[in-house]
Amino acid sequence: MSGISDPVRRAQAGTTESAWVRRTLIGIALAFMFLFLVLPLAAVAAEALRKGFGAYFEALQEPDAWSAIRLTLLTAAIAVPLNLVFGVAAAWAIAKFEFRGKAVLTTLVDLPFAVSPVVAGLIYVLVFGAQGWFGPWLQAHDIKIIFAVPGIVLATVFVTFPFIARELIPLMQAQGTDEEQAAIVLGATGWQTFWHVTLPNIKWGLLYGVILCNARAMGEFGAVSVVSGHIRGQTNTMPLHVEVLYNEYQSVAAFAVASLLAILALVTLVIKSFIEWRHEREMKALAELPPERPTPAAA
Repeated sequence: MSGISDPVRRAQAGTTESAWVRRTLIGIALAFMFLFLVLPLAAVAAEALRKGFGAYFEALQEPDAWSAIRLTLLTAAIAVPLNLVFGVAAAWAIAKFEFRGKAVLTTLVDLPFAVSPVVAGLIYVLVFGAQGWFGPWLQAHDIKIIFAVPGIVLATVFVTFPFIARELIPLMQAQGTDEEQAAIVLGATGWQTFWHVTLPNIKWGLLYGVILCNARAMGEFGAVSVVSGHIRGQTNTMPLHVEVLYNEYQSVAAFAVASLLAILALVTLVIKSFIEWRHEREMKALAELPPERPTPAAA
């Protein structure tokens, strides 16, 4: 009996490996997560609180720290909505329409994944810097982009704009265009079709992409480091402020700000898990609905 039940249990579990192999793989995964995820986070928290909660909150209340926090939140608040509009528009165009240059647009969406963030920052310096292509014109009109907030926002937008589009494109492609075509045949306008048909179908993927985009915007370092100029209290975001404090041997203050970034990351992870749970619950509820029976008139 046991010789028959073991393969059945393995098949139900989705694997044919023996118990010791499964336990070994699970143990390796847990050890990897503990070593590279849990332990670093615990080290950050321990170092941030090494001198007590008083020193911790004092480091966060320092004017330069507050300036870095405000700039980080401001940058994310500008970059994420811009990427939301671009991501939805790009995904809708790529997934729902056929047009010349579609492959080029798809490649451009993936470009920030292939280009180093530092290179992206240098590109903006080349274009908008004092010696760049538009530098003299910007100086003549007293417009400052590099070493100012606009440059930080531009760099952040560049490195984060694929996240929403890349989350929506496969989702929209899998859904097809049948529902949109049916809505248009019934007399719906383009905006009505988008708000009442397309948007409800992509809402969970859209929220997931927004969360990932926001997490990357708040934690971006490379591109922002190039275009910010590291002006303390003015153009330092939270990651840059952590670097400045650590280089000045203010380890407690550096880890205090780093812990705030870690807390924001954990909050992002919780929201992401909640959205996934809601999406799975909604899909399960839809799958359990009884099939619609044809009406007598339709029959």
